[in-house]
Amino acid sequence: MASLSVRNLDDDLLARLKRRAARRGHSAEAEVRDILRQVLSGEAEAGFDDLAAELRALTAGRRHTPAEQLLREGRDER
Repeated sequence: MASLSVRNLDDDLLARLKRRAARRGHSAEAEVRDILRQVLSGEAEAGFDDLAAELRALTAGRRHTPAEQLLREGRDER
């Protein structure tokens, strides 16, 4: 299992987390795991097509070097 440290939490946020955990009979750490599990389980994993569309949108309007040119330059360097 992985481990995660969260820094710079507001004192108020941490106090609220601890109160919520106490009401539910959990430790603050267990409560954070439960919150993350709940939030992320409702979120669908992005498929390849969605990720590709997002990348195209992020790079729209930029000048791109064709792959053939990059391959040619790589061969010429050898």
